[in-house]
Amino acid sequence: MATLSDIGVSALINILTAFAFLLAFAVLRIQPVNDRVYLPKWYINGGRSSPRSGGNFVAKFVNLDFKTYLTFLNWMPQALKMSESELINHAGLDSAIFLRIYSLGCFLSYGFKIFVPITVVALFILIPVNVSSGTLFFLRKELVVSDIDKLSISNVPPVQFFVHIGLEYLFTIWICYMLYKEYDNVATMRLRFLASQRRRAEQFTVVVRNVPQISGHSVSDSLDQFFKTNHPDTYLCHQAVYNAKKFAKLVRKRDRLQNWLDYNQLKFERHSEKRPTKKTGFLGLWGKRVDSIDFYQQQIKEFDKNVSCC
Repeated sequence: MATLSDIGVSALINILTAFAFLLAFAVLRIQPVNDRVYLPKWYINGGRSSPRSGGNFVAKFVNLDFKTYLTFLNWMPQALKMSESELINHAGLDSAIFLRIYSLGCFLSYGFKIFVPITVVALFILIPVNVSSGTLFFLRKELVVSDIDKLSISNVPPVQFFVHIGLEYLFTIWICYMLYKEYDNVATMRLRFLASQRRRAEQFTVVVRNVPQISGHSVSDSLDQFFKTNHPDTYLCHQAVYNAKKFAKLVRKRDRLQNWLDYNQLKFERHSEKRPTKKTGFLGLWGKRVDSIDFYQQQIKEFDKNVSCC
């Protein structure tokens, strides 16, 4: 059975691991090579230029201003002090929603609305039930138990499990209710954010399948004709989406043929007294011997013709 020292060691490991990840994030965030990764909105709005544009070669990748390493965590209290509108303008809607969910100070958070009520109920109902049951007292001779085990469900007889099951349903209902309310607020924030932005075509894009193809026309022409006929007032443009896996295989195959052609042409340029040849059989081990340059040129020509017909 677990003891207080075991729980303390586990908690210490988790805290140190979390701090190490936070420290790594904070250090990587201030490196010039990662500037576009952590501040993309500033670059899109034109409010920031790349710190890699000047300085020596090392300064383009590593932050050499050692003063910033002493204040690299200052962004955390500054972010928590921002209002939602300021945070959206500074870092975007996703950042505001993220802090709304996980922060414990600035915004309405899950911490106070979910975990605090659950903790209070557990302290005043579950803990007394677990401690007062005394099941482990009768098993002391058979098991090695500690005082901390008296607080767990292992100290409860099966006839009293209805308390834990009932509270489990209560906690689940409470969490689902709070999630429903919070995501309703998030949806309102998103709609308000979209309404404040300049209208863009991608905001009104829909995915459509099974559009009938007109015989003798390409897929693109068929899509254009279909929507101009059926939705002339709301149709703007289209973009056909394909499964590119098969096409990617064809591209790799053509690249291999092109590489072999380039190799044989280079070989012929170095030794122009003799044209390179190959056998057409498996791995070039047998078969009719042909001119390598003419062979691969013909292969690429036939390949391009077959792909254009697909």
